[in-house]
Amino acid sequence: MAEVTVSELAESVGAPVERLLKQMQEAGLKHKKADELVSDDEKQTLLRHLKSSHGEDVSEPKKITLKRKTTTTLKTGSGASRKTVNVEVRKKRTYVKRDPAELAAAAEAEAEAATVNAEAEAAEQAAKAAAEKAKAEAEAAAKAKAEADAAAAAAAKAAETKQAEAPASIASHRLDDMEERRIAALETRRKQEEEDRKKQEELEAKRREEEELRQQRADAEAKAKKEEETKGKHGQAPKKAARNLDVDDGEEAGRHTKKAGHRASKKAAPAAPKKGARIDLAHLDELEDELAQPRRARASLKLSNKHGFKKPTQKQILEVELPPLITVSELASRMNIKVNELIKRMMKMGVMATLNDSLDQETSQLIVEEMGHTFRLKSDNELEEALQQSITHEGEMVHRAPVVTVMGHVDHGKTSLLDYIRKAKVAAGEAGGITQHIGAYRVSTKMGEITFLDTPGHAAFTAMRARGAQATDVVILVVAADDGVMPQTIEAIQHSKAAGVPIVVAINKCDKEAADPDRVKNELVQHEVIPEDWGGDTQFVHVSAHTGQGVDELLESISLQAEILELQAPADVPAKGVVVESRVDKGRGAVATVLIQEGTLRQGDMLLAGQTYGRVRAMTNEHGQQVKEAGPSTPVEILGLNNAPGAGEDFAVVPDERKAREVAEHRAEKERSEKLQRQQAAKLENMFANMGADEKKILSVVVKTDVRGSLEAIISSLADIGNEEVQVNVVSSGVGGITESDVNLALATGAIVIGFNVRADAGTRRLAEGEGVEIRYYSIIYQLLDEVRSALAGMLAPERVEEIVGIADVREVFRSPKFGQVAGCMVTEGTVYRNKPIRVLRDNVVIFEGELESLRRFKDDVKEVRSGMECGIGVKNYDVKVGDQIEVFDVKEVAREL
Repeated sequence: MAEVTVSELAESVGAPVERLLKQMQEAGLKHKKADELVSDDEKQTLLRHLKSSHGEDVSEPKKITLKRKTTTTLKTGSGASRKTVNVEVRKKRTYVKRDPAELAAAAEAEAEAATVNAEAEAAEQAAKAAAEKAKAEAEAAAKAKAEADAAAAAAAKAAETKQAEAPASIASHRLDDMEERRIAALETRRKQEEEDRKKQEELEAKRREEEELRQQRADAEAKAKKEEETKGKHGQAPKKAARNLDVDDGEEAGRHTKKAGHRASKKAAPAAPKKGARIDLAHLDELEDELAQPRRARASLKLSNKHGFKKPTQKQILEVELPPLITVSELASRMNIKVNELIKRMMKMGVMATLNDSLDQETSQLIVEEMGHTFRLKSDNELEEALQQSITHEGEMVHRAPVVTVMGHVDHGKTSLLDYIRKAKVAAGEAGGITQHIGAYRVSTKMGEITFLDTPGHAAFTAMRARGAQATDVVILVVAADDGVMPQTIEAIQHSKAAGVPIVVAINKCDKEAADPDRVKNELVQHEVIPEDWGGDTQFVHVSAHTGQGVDELLESISLQAEILELQAPADVPAKGVVVESRVDKGRGAVATVLIQEGTLRQGDMLLAGQTYGRVRAMTNEHGQQVKEAGPSTPVEILGLNNAPGAGEDFAVVPDERKAREVAEHRAEKERSEKLQRQQAAKLENMFANMGADEKKILSVVVKTDVRGSLEAIISSLADIGNEEVQVNVVSSGVGGITESDVNLALATGAIVIGFNVRADAGTRRLAEGEGVEIRYYSIIYQLLDEVRSALAGMLAPERVEEIVGIADVREVFRSPKFGQVAGCMVTEGTVYRNKPIRVLRDNVVIFEGELESLRRFKDDVKEVRSGMECGIGVKNYDVKVGDQIEVFDVKEVAREL
């Protein structure tokens, strides 16, 4: 939003300037005069101050809910039972902005929970080990007890057989044996636990020693590599480096040795150094030799086969390339992280976006820095600049033919004049007698070659005329001598002056009786187009397209203007020019009419035009003849592009197809990103503004035309029709005939199909009739725009107009126990009706609006009382006084015009 002054702001909010200045000073702003500027930030500061002064919450919203609705079409059945079902999917998602303190507390709680879980897990494992240990002891004790019981039973049996010779001594001996067995079992278990503990300590020491060996080996390798590079720089032959075998190699070689039958296990392993002992390079080399023994046994194994992956020990810092617009998914891919993680981090930063949303360069920088990476800004025009550098436009300059554009108002004779020049009947083939396409023709005259561009004169083709003016050298302004200067004539003058193109005025229809060339000159002088004979610099020629009068003089004027301009262009360089028109032919595909401005276009060249590219398969001139090459100022029709380019697009010949595809895809992606960004901005800006507002009525259309220029003109004209209540929505548009997909799209969106100089085939017509889709055909743009405008006008809500039908003066007021207050009135104007709304006026000021409770004439209830008669009126829910006027009115609905 632009800055405004304090007085303008006060006028827009409806407050006095002094009061607004006082409120701004209370808000901490330094504005003291009415002509000082107020920025958007200062407006927000003032708004927050006013809200806080009224007790409103000025904090940022904590929650936002987004709704999305998508509609798809499903087809079921086949044949006559084929049906189309509309499926509507509604999604609702709520985003909550959490407090940073709350987020920190949650993270701390999560860390404490993780710690508690780890401690609980360790305690659980210790308890489990203790339980297993107790179980083992219980089993050993039970076993010992069982053995003791068995021994006691045997001793008891022996005592019975021997009649218990010495019972006391035998019992004492048996108890001693049981005690000895228990003590022996406990001692054995203690020794086993001690051995297990020692093995665990040995394994831990070995692991630490291996880590130290690996680190020292890495340092030695780095040092050796550095020495080798230093010696190489000084021209010395580097010594043979030691073999790069780390512990992983030894383990891998050991695995291969095991597969070979454990042959290497018979050799004595080297003694591991003691814990804390210093390992020098000599010991390290000896250890390497020992570890390399199995590897030497398998000399056929290549060093390149070893597994060299190592988990990174430090965080990788990447240099991220940032274009002006980048999607969230692409940014996550360039930073090597998951999209969900990036979205979470963005939400913490206050950026709400989905994976397909586009981010600008400034936001992307903040995100990349927050993630700990570096960035490199990429210009949006790098590919375009590289393309321009790869194309050579410098060569030997040669003379070229002038490019002449014929401009003027509708039906002033532009095409007829060009017909006489090139001896062809082009106007007869145009619908309605008006030109609706841009035509390019190369004509041979007595004065040499001249290239003509014939542009339409209708107001809807303003953009097409602007393109014609930009691509031309001389403009022929055709003005009818009997009609004078018209609106499109003035627009043509403006386009020519904006492009800096000289004008030659051709006053046409001079053979008519109503011709008045002097009137045309006077009207053109008012628009700063001054004839040479009046002291100006513009050539005026009186011509007649019907008789040929003045045509030779017109061609001489063009040649003279071309000599003054000294038109030249390089011919031995790759071609460059502009697309004049394009269309899609059913048998030939995309067909483009191009005007070559520089260089030579040859068959087989790779051509890039806007978002389309392709190799030139064939070229034809304006006579339909095949040509192999075309030089500067030559219009040709080419085949081979992958799509129909837009009229007015610049084209150039590129070195290879790869570069053409890359640039075309970059342009398409740029346009798509900009479109998505505009749509997203519009949704966010209007999300709350449109809540509760009446929905705008939309007329959806699908537009198909024969050429690209007509399509753009129709879409531009449809966009200008409508207001804040009704609008045209172009659901789909394209070049070519109407297909079944167009009908299906119109069926799904409730649109009508508009065909301009195109038709639907039999199958498409049957589908449209069966589904009830309306297809309208047009060949003249006037009729198309008028009917669309009428349809929009019918969608407008009717206007409510009030009409006063009667006025009665209150002469007396009576009180009736049955009817309450009754006003005795005299009808002075019109007719008073009982069933119509009324107003009560006192001193010509409306003080009440309502309805009549009763209308009586003498003792009878009546429906109406005419002018000049007396009546009794009972006003519902209001007490009238003498002297009041009762105004009866009617509300009618009147159709509105667009």
